[in-house]
Amino acid sequence: MTHVFTSAQALLDAEGMDLGRTDWLSISQQRINLFADATGDHQWIHVDPERAASGPFGACIAHGYLTQALANLFMPQLMRVENLAMGVNYGCDRVRFPAPVAVGSRVRGHAHVLRAEAIGSAVQLVVRVSVEIEGQERPGCVVDTISRYTLNPVSE
Repeated sequence: MTHVFTSAQALLDAEGMDLGRTDWLSISQQRINLFADATGDHQWIHVDPERAASGPFGACIAHGYLTQALANLFMPQLMRVENLAMGVNYGCDRVRFPAPVAVGSRVRGHAHVLRAEAIGSAVQLVVRVSVEIEGQERPGCVVDTISRYTLNPVSE
């Protein structure tokens, strides 16, 4: 379910809210290879299935930053801000990669609003996104995303 926020107050009131979980997403070798091409990170543990099979993880694994970038894919599935004049990614606090994400794994996002505060005319949300790996206890990534939302004035 996508949570829809239509006012600055609704965003402020979201502090502490569990935004839920997304559907599962399969991590393919093609997705990993495209990320490697985009970033120039072609380390063998990501892009060489034969070598990676005898490596420490037994298969290719997704880049940590690919796993982190999935937060940007998952967030709009869990929340939407309507009446938005502008929204920006302001940055991230704490980023951790507790477990490798092997090719062929399925992952999903789980998000929780840690903090919401007014910053000038904007509302800043800190949302913790955990990239859960199907069948594993530890997530592939946990990142505290920081976003700023400026809403259009409400006309009466």
